[in-house]
Amino acid sequence: MGILNFYSLIGSFAAGRTSDWIGRRFTVVVAAAFFFSGALLMGLAGDYATLMLGRFVAGVGVGYGLMIAPVYTAEVSPASARGFLTSFSEVFINIGILLGYVSNYAFARLPLHLGWRVMLGIGAAPSVLLALMVSGMPESPRWLVMKGRLADARVVLDRIAETPGEAAARLADIKAAASIPDDADGDVVPVPKRRSGEEKQVWKELILSPTPTVRRILLATLGLQFFQQASGVDSVVLYSPRVFQSAGIADDDQLLATTCAVGVTKTVIILLAAILLDRVGRRPLMLTSSGGMVASLVGLATGLTVVGRHPDAKVPWAVGLCVTSTLAFVSFFSVGLGPMTAVYTSEIFPLRVRALGYAVGVACNHVTSGVVSMTFLSLSSAITIGGSFFLYAGIVTLSWVFFFTCLPETRGRTLEEMAELFGTTAAAGTDAEDAARRETDSSSSRLLG
Repeated sequence: MGILNFYSLIGSFAAGRTSDWIGRRFTVVVAAAFFFSGALLMGLAGDYATLMLGRFVAGVGVGYGLMIAPVYTAEVSPASARGFLTSFSEVFINIGILLGYVSNYAFARLPLHLGWRVMLGIGAAPSVLLALMVSGMPESPRWLVMKGRLADARVVLDRIAETPGEAAARLADIKAAASIPDDADGDVVPVPKRRSGEEKQVWKELILSPTPTVRRILLATLGLQFFQQASGVDSVVLYSPRVFQSAGIADDDQLLATTCAVGVTKTVIILLAAILLDRVGRRPLMLTSSGGMVASLVGLATGLTVVGRHPDAKVPWAVGLCVTSTLAFVSFFSVGLGPMTAVYTSEIFPLRVRALGYAVGVACNHVTSGVVSMTFLSLSSAITIGGSFFLYAGIVTLSWVFFFTCLPETRGRTLEEMAELFGTTAAAGTDAEDAARRETDSSSSRLLG
């Protein structure tokens, strides 16, 4: 289960370069091709090696999809609805999880040699639908401007902006972010050419020697992505049947009902979060989410610990506490930390490093997710399953402190305003600081004179 997260790292980093090369829209087609091929390979596998090859191909597709969907959505969305629309990727991930729970229950009634193949191979169907529907999607106006295609960008902005004035203002902001002069107004204009080794320069600007603004944005991204997965959400979602068995629920139908309840709860609450994102804001939802998750994890850990200490006796209140705490945990996760990670990360990076920055964040997310999901069973054996969730509660407590101190509110801001929010303008941060120092030195010299 966990190895998929490590395979997806390849797709996450490749997607950044691919989307800058062929555009955001056609990168979605590439992701769909990987999903389709991986699902077929797994469904038709004749041996374990082929099964894992299909898992690898699907993992690359996961990396592509998780990186490009929020970036594309953020770039075509107006600031007033960006949080709502970008959260849709998380909404449909959870609808997919729910469909997986329900469909696997149905396919489990097929003969064993056929049932698991259908469970894995059925994923090829939505991949075809996704690739076909891309034909009706506009290209990202920000990518078009990066390529100098102003006329095409205007057409897209006229379609997606609420007013012509907003379309013109957004085009001017994007041109400024792409270093295109204001007076450049043709259908196709020259774009500042990439210097030799510019890809290395982007890495340098993001990782090796970032400005204070970019450094703060990168810290916010890595912290948010790390804490989302270190919260133990995969341990709850992937291993919920085992958690419920540990709580004393043994009947198969009861296990299915409680497991499906997890999927339904996550989906419904994320839909609520999508509505609240642009009304309440990112920061209040994030703090409420992490605070509620701490309380829920403590309740779940307490219930599991009590059940574990009475293996031969049923403790109804402890079983009820486990189920209630699990549903509360996924609810609090889904109202904030779940959808917020993709929304927040996709909107805060400057245009020049956005694709790479988001890919680095997704990589952190998947490494953490892989470690958590691959170590949960060993961890629960070492410190008990209750102890594991007490540990996750401690980690989420640290995340609340991090969110409170490091994540500013971004609601209502355009993508081009994010650098200003996180400090001085990222693209000119160093120059501005140098200019300020020169001005200070000059003033000091005049005073001394």
